[in-house]
Amino acid sequence: MPRPPAPYDFLPAVDSFTVTSDDVSDGEMLALPQVSGIFGAGGEDISPHLVWSGAPPETRSFAITCFDPDAPTGSGFWHWVVYDIPADIQELASGAGTADGAALPDGAKQLKNDGGLYGYLGSAPPAGHGPHRYIFAVHALSIDTLPIDQQTSAAVCGFNMFGNTLARALITPVYEQS
Repeated sequence: MPRPPAPYDFLPAVDSFTVTSDDVSDGEMLALPQVSGIFGAGGEDISPHLVWSGAPPETRSFAITCFDPDAPTGSGFWHWVVYDIPADIQELASGAGTADGAALPDGAKQLKNDGGLYGYLGSAPPAGHGPHRYIFAVHALSIDTLPIDQQTSAAVCGFNMFGNTLARALITPVYEQS
């Protein structure tokens, strides 16, 4: 079955910088902590460690998203959206994406994921659907705060990031249930 393209391929090109993790790697299978327990895939819904460097010096804030373009929805599936991360922050610890946001940096906020919950929702693709990509993106933004609130959808957040993204760093692990 052909897979949808990555959504960032269709946005205007921006500079890139580096994101790495102690928990996830490009093209590698997600470990059980990053898989969903809430949606019954046997995991723990623990957001991965992310550390980034090389963002443009004019960066005023960051946003982090996790998107599955392979979800059988016609519109993908947003697993995590964190925004208004201060520009001096360069790392989120593993588990920072709890529902209450208590482990996020001061000022950072989360939107509901497509499961209707705040915080990170781990992977849970349908069994036998093949490997899904989980695109963790760190967006370097030209504004201090996005003009949204915590009731905003991930798609509207993306729209508001569109003209304010200076650069983007991506790391894309995969997950498949047999």
